[in-house]
Amino acid sequence: LGERIFFDTRFSGNGAVSCASCHMPELHFTDGRPFGVGMGVIPLNAMSLVGASYSPWQTWDGKNDSQWAQALIPLENPLEHGGNRTRFAHIVAEHYAAEYEAIFGGLPDLADKQRFPLNAGPVDNVSAAIAWENMAPDDRDAVNRVFANIGKALAAYERTLLPKPARFDRYVASLDDNGRVQGEPILSADEIAGLRIFIDKGNCLNCHNGPRFTNDSFHNTAVPGAPGYPLQRGRIDGVMRVQRDIFNCLGAYSDAPPEACVELRFMVTEGDTLLGGMKTPTLRNVAETAPYMHTGQFATLADVVEHYNGGGYTVQGHNELEPLGLTEEEAQQLEAFLYTLTEE
Repeated sequence: LGERIFFDTRFSGNGAVSCASCHMPELHFTDGRPFGVGMGVIPLNAMSLVGASYSPWQTWDGKNDSQWAQALIPLENPLEHGGNRTRFAHIVAEHYAAEYEAIFGGLPDLADKQRFPLNAGPVDNVSAAIAWENMAPDDRDAVNRVFANIGKALAAYERTLLPKPARFDRYVASLDDNGRVQGEPILSADEIAGLRIFIDKGNCLNCHNGPRFTNDSFHNTAVPGAPGYPLQRGRIDGVMRVQRDIFNCLGAYSDAPPEACVELRFMVTEGDTLLGGMKTPTLRNVAETAPYMHTGQFATLADVVEHYNGGGYTVQGHNELEPLGLTEEEAQQLEAFLYTLTEE
């Protein structure tokens, strides 16, 4: 069900936008553009969904603590899908009733358009917002549950989007207990040199560690903002958003027991990395998911390496970036290593 909804353009205000508009399978569920394009232009780069189910926080600023809650945000964003809750509930009732009820149980009877208007929700559209406020609390709750279940169906599909092995993984598997390659060489001398730089001189492991090459945390590395757009404040806004989200882990629409909501209960709400801190993206398939950074500021991997090598000054918050002092050859070797993370 989630896969069908993911590709269904009816879940948008103009009937032309689906989740796949910004998360294209052929581009590792990114879109190859600096900004996402839905019903308008979203001044954020579309993050890959591959392996995202392992992350405790979703989106660049971590404003959601689950994939199902994240999936709801674009549906109501006027620049993305541009829809509203009752509209989506009516679409489910008209086109997916059997599948929905087999999974989640009975749908509310939406036939009475006075109780359940075709367009109502807590959105920027004034008429839809007023219609939502005029609905009875129990009816709003019923629609919220359908809306939440749409997110859960989408998350169920997105959880199947897992990284596939890359040449780097074959290289690791070829090593004996002493770190010596067994059999034919898999990485070139430059790629191995780049791996050493990644681990040591490049300080890349500070953020890009673990099997997905991300610590799922938030860092301010003096990445410049997109010209002509307001600066993204990063994690400081995400913290406030996730705490007041009725669809968070502790909310009434969550299936998780309270004791499972560890990240939300103990989330960091103060510190140097909140202002301007952005989530560390996975480096899996990074060579095929340009452009880079939260607003696609860098077009190539060489641009990214140059930024981290040279250091910089942040215009907001605490700058974690220190110049690396890589030679031109070392920068090229580091970039060469990153290409080994593309799935085969």
